[in-house]
Parts: sequence; C-alpha cells; structure tokens
Amino acid sequence: MARLPPALLQPFVGLCMLVAAGGAAAEGSFRARCEAARPGLDGGARRPEVSVEAHDSGYRIDNSLSYRALTRIKRTVPGGGYVLGLTRAESRVAISVEGSILADPETGQECLRPQVGVSLSYLPIVVYIGREFEPGTCAYREILAHEMRHLKVYVDYLPKVESKVRATLLRRFDERDAHGPAHLPVYAPRGQALARVQQELDGRWMPFIKTEMARAKALQAGIDSPAEYARLGKLCQGEVQSLIGSTRRSSSRSTTGS
Repeated sequence: MARLPPALLQPFVGLCMLVAAGGAAAEGSFRARCEAARPGLDGGARRPEVSVEAHDSGYRIDNSLSYRALTRIKRTVPGGGYVLGLTRAESRVAISVEGSILADPETGQECLRPQVGVSLSYLPIVVYIGREFEPGTCAYREILAHEMRHLKVYVDYLPKVESKVRATLLRRFDERDAHGPAHLPVYAPRGQALARVQQELDGRWMPFIKTEMARAKALQAGIDSPAEYARLGKLCQGEVQSLIGSTRRSSSRSTTGS
C-alpha cells in the first residue's frame, strides 16, 4: 500500500482535527442557543410547562334496568346474591403536546421544549337502580344511598390522580421541578423531535395514567362486601326480599307457562 510522505501526512491529519473541532463547536453553539432561547409556543421566552386538568362531568340516575339485568352486568356478586343497584364510570384520558422547534441546518439537529397538556375525566357516571324499586320507597332510598358511596369514591379519587399525574410529568418535562435532573430541551434529528415526544407520551405515559385512573375501580371492592349485600337484602322490614321474591315467583310462573 502506498504511503504518504511525512511532509504531506501531517497537514492532512491537522485538517481532520480542524473539521472535527468545527463540528463539535457547531453542536455546542446550537445547544447553547437552545438553552438560551427557551422557545415556547409563541417563539418567545416561555418556560416549558405541564398542564393537567380533571373534569367532573356529573352523573345521572337510570331506573330502566331490572335487578336481574344489573346482576348480569356485574357478573361477580359476593355471596352469590343479586345486584340491586350499580354505578358505572368510564374514564377518559387525552394528552396533547405542542411547542416551537429551533432547527440548526449546520448539524441537522433540532430542539424542542414541549408543552404537555393532559385532560382527565369520566363520562357522566351512570347510577343504576333496579326498576323494581319505586322512587321514594324505603328500598329505593337505601339502594341509592349505597350507590352514592360508590359515586363518591370516583369523585374523590379524580383530584388525587390529577395531582399524582401532574407531579410525575413535571419531573419529566419541567426543568423547574427540583426533584430530578432537567431533561429538556429534547434534541433529535431534524423533523423528529415532536414525534419522539409523542411516542414517549403514547408508549410510556398514557399507560401510566390509565392505570392510575383504573385504581378507582379497585377501591369499590371495600364497599361491596358480603356483609353489605346481606344488609341491603334485609332492609326496610323485608321490602327488598319481598320484591325480589315476587319477581322470582312471577318469572317462574311465566317460564312454566311458556
């Protein structure tokens, strides 16, 4: 293999070192500009932020289903009894990300300080009371009071998950938080910064938030104990048992006759 004379080799090596140093300087200059500019949604000096909001959509009472239908919906009932009322909540989580991007044509890189918004809510919670129980009766009032305990768990839990999600995302996306290192700005090849943040939100943080929202359902088990089901069955001087017994006998006669 041919070798370059020493006189030619040394300038060539020097040129390589100059190019490498120039690239590092360009990257360092770009990062310095990203840190100094703090680009925000308006291109100004806004700091990154995380916004988490919980929305209470209220509830409604539904008397259209029988206790048998509610029992089938519930599927598993402590002690094998019947479901007289049921509270159903469907959670909704929405995450958005925005931000201005500062691009560097020399390095082919860009930086982004994302603004993350999270919305937590339930669809209007539905409180079912078996249609066999007339509004205003003792049984209806007791069943409704039981379901209101379930409703309260959902309503009280929402601000707690809001606070936890906010604290967790602040540690990741807001350098003002003192509990961990700053992770911003986000650097990526040109055209990829926003997609990279969105991928992280979808892959890591959306499952985390949904898991936290689902914990409210686990808290309901303490209300629906076998003892509570037994108590509801004996309320109002046997009114509940009487209504259930009459519907069972009516159903049996109807089935036999058909």
